Amino acid sequence: MSDALSRNEVEEGLGIRCHCLAHGRRQFSDLEAVFPSECPVVIDALTQVFDHDEEARDQRMSAEARLAYHQAYSQPLMDELKAWLEQQLEDRLVAPNSSLGQAITYMHNHWQTLRRFLSIPGAPLENNVVERALKLFIRQRKNSLFYRSEHSAYMASVLTSLIVTCIYAGVNVVDYVVALQEHRAEVFADPQAWLPWTYCTSRASP
Repeated sequence: MSDALSRNEVEEGLGIRCHCLAHGRRQFSDLEAVFPSECPVVIDALTQVFDHDEEARDQRMSAEARLAYHQAYSQPLMDELKAWLEQQLEDRLVAPNSSLGQAITYMHNHWQTLRRFLSIPGAPLENNVVERALKLFIRQRKNSLFYRSEHSAYMASVLTSLIVTCIYAGVNVVDYVVALQEHRAEVFADPQAWLPWTYCTSRASP
């Protein structure tokens, strides 16, 4: 799962290729002020699709149940959207080299990988969590230029990784770090029990 940049491509057969639907939608969101009639067609359809995915999460559906739910409620929206995209291109209703034309062409050309969630159980719609995590580490890489030693930069990277892991695991960072320090011997004896996503259940919270 990624955007469609060529550097993100993988060798055929190594996995199931998915492209981020949020990237496709964002191109139209950025152009909505310039193309107020065309862009909402895409944005509104995909907003409903994302709402369906949120409902599936809220209902804690299994991967198979989520797939059936999307096929029942999201596939008609996606089919209508595909027909609209094809009409814009075939009837030359938009200039291919315009910003809107490029956004439409991007979505049309990657249609099969953008709609994997309609054919594969558990296939995600978007890659936003990973994108946000990558930005954090890119920022950390830039900050590392100003540490006084390589070891200091290394320790900052370890702490950044630990903090972000706690955030995504729903763990209070300060409580977790304090617990590691207070139970240092136990952490060394059984590291698996003190991972951010396991320590609350395997050990009483400090």
